[in-house]
Amino acid sequence: MAEKNIEKLIARLPNWAAKAAHFIRRPRARWVRLPVAICLIPGGLLGFLPVLGLWMLPLAFLLLSVDVPILRRSTHRFINWLAARHPAWFR
Repeated sequence: MAEKNIEKLIARLPNWAAKAAHFIRRPRARWVRLPVAICLIPGGLLGFLPVLGLWMLPLAFLLLSVDVPILRRSTHRFINWLAARHPAWFR
């Protein structure tokens, strides 16, 4: 169910962002996904800077959840909760 909801969210993105999301979610893109996620975490901790911010932390955890089963379960629970809470976002 969560994968279906994730695909619905990706479908709402602009075309260039949807292509990037599909690329980075592929199993072969692990070599890109993990370094990007690891770089986003320190950037998220520098939230006081104008471009960097807390928005980077959830993105990092979403990227890591593709490869880390413990994070995947939590992310899927959160996505399903979000879909129940804001169904218009998932149409």
